[in-house]
Amino acid sequence: MRVNFTVNGRQQEADDVWEGESLLYVLRERMGLPGSKNACEQGECGSCTVRLDGVPVCSCLVAAGQVEGREVVTVEGLADYARHREDAHPGGACASGACGTTIDTAQRWQAKPKDSHTGERTELSPIQQAFIDAGAVQCGFCTPGLLVAADDLLERNAEPSDADIREALSGNLCRCTGYEKILDAVRLAAARQEEAV
Repeated sequence: MRVNFTVNGRQQEADDVWEGESLLYVLRERMGLPGSKNACEQGECGSCTVRLDGVPVCSCLVAAGQVEGREVVTVEGLADYARHREDAHPGGACASGACGTTIDTAQRWQAKPKDSHTGERTELSPIQQAFIDAGAVQCGFCTPGLLVAADDLLERNAEPSDADIREALSGNLCRCTGYEKILDAVRLAAARQEEAV
């Protein structure tokens, strides 16, 4: 089957998708977006988390055919997604389909192929920069899923408590850390977000 959907603001088409193929496989192997990691393939670790119509999902559990006509944001597109959010919804949010998936909307915040595919962007999203500044990245395998989940949290809750942060990240496993640096990064991004408003 052929699947047409928006990935990081660009219309994409995947051909010859078999009915059991996961969104994770399509993103990594067909689209060349390796940020979402293939770890447990059971939706337990969160390493493959992406946003589907604004909602964080484990892409290993989503059949590729389910994304027909929908919008996906991967870790490679977080900076462009954050920029769009600030431009279109200053101080607000863009969650759960609030922006729709029209071509016109997608083109306004279209990620450039070089940026989304190579990671050569010099500007990062606020949560990505906070992870670096707080030293929250270790081996990096869980980082994409944590970034997507944390970005969603900060979009919904500009001033999260520690309990809010822990709950939002509870579906993401990190085998390298005790999570404290990760929590610090989310706190830092929230503080910077509050200062910017």
